[in-house]
Amino acid sequence: MNTFTYIFLAALVISYAVQLWLAQRQITHIRSHQNAVPSAFKETISLDVHKKAANYTIDKNFLSKISGALDVIVLLCLTLGGGIEIVSNILSTYDFSPVTSGTCLILSIFLILTVVELPLDIYQTFKVEEKYGFNRNTPKRYIADQILQLSLTLLLGAPLLVATLWIMAEIGQYWWLWAWLLLLTCSLLLTWAYPTFIAPLFNKFSLLDNPELTARIESLLSKCGFSSQGIFVMDGSRRSGHGNAYFTGFGSNKRIVFFDTLIDSLDHDEIEAVLAHELGHFKRKHVIKMLVASAVSSLIGFALLGWLATQNWFYSGLGVDQTSNAAALLLFFLVSPVFTLFMQPITAYVQRKHEFEADDFASLFAKPSALISALVKLYRDNASTLTPDPLYSAFHYSHPPATIRIANLVDKSKPINETN
Repeated sequence: MNTFTYIFLAALVISYAVQLWLAQRQITHIRSHQNAVPSAFKETISLDVHKKAANYTIDKNFLSKISGALDVIVLLCLTLGGGIEIVSNILSTYDFSPVTSGTCLILSIFLILTVVELPLDIYQTFKVEEKYGFNRNTPKRYIADQILQLSLTLLLGAPLLVATLWIMAEIGQYWWLWAWLLLLTCSLLLTWAYPTFIAPLFNKFSLLDNPELTARIESLLSKCGFSSQGIFVMDGSRRSGHGNAYFTGFGSNKRIVFFDTLIDSLDHDEIEAVLAHELGHFKRKHVIKMLVASAVSSLIGFALLGWLATQNWFYSGLGVDQTSNAAALLLFFLVSPVFTLFMQPITAYVQRKHEFEADDFASLFAKPSALISALVKLYRDNASTLTPDPLYSAFHYSHPPATIRIANLVDKSKPINETN
């Protein structure tokens, strides 16, 4: 072990301890508030529904604590425990080129991680989600989804890995810049292709089939200067009782998607308000802003990796004796989350800010009261807790807590002379 080993271990302990502490804070805070509905929701959320949301969130947090402990154990086994070194030694017995061997190493570790995480995912789906009435998946469909996801990862990920490792070996000192450009290009292509070519592999998407609602939506789209392939309804109810809506893609391939569960639970005013919110993300250029932020952070990451790949202490400090481009790439992406935990609140803050901006935009083109009632139904139907711990939500929540978000919309719905 060298100095970096101790730095890594200290960062790992701090990272896990903070996440464990935050999860326990969330559980304690929700328990202490589960017997009383917040005043802003007393007329719309029953105590039984509020308790269900509390218990559901607590169960999910218990599971996240177990998952976090498992992540730490697996990471230590792969690094200081010699797991990566063992797989690398096995592959070295074959007459593979460095690029092929490196690709096999990374894919092998990815497969190991997938297998290790599978039992918890199965428990989450068929125990926790089933317990609260959300799971509509079947073992057969679940297995088919896993096989399809793995196949797509191999089909799309393997060529990208081969190209990246070739760049690392052949381009020279500034390989990291070219690798970043490759990753950025592939990310943009996948973002563009996802709505049309990838998402339909898992779900059925159909154009909204309601003339009255379609007319209202087309009018709203026209007011907002938005053009897309259409408003699509996704058969989310095949797998889950949760409802949602989202904006995806860019350029000529952008779509707004509603889960069928959401369409079934909202009236036309509420659907229009939710759509206005999603359009707000487009008009405020949130997708572009997040893509730019991701591109900048990944560029910094690749530049750092370019330097670390030349440092022997980086490999030896993480339990790898055989230095290689594949080992550098693998170690960096396994270990970097340990050192970037405290970036999470910044990312979450920006995302929550985007949600406020989208809500404000929706208030200009739809009834704020309709968006409020739609959100209340979403909180109720998805069993979202109304009383999260403030510090936990600051770290983890991409959307503002319910009471804060509703209060902002209530303020928007007041007459101007009342707000002054």
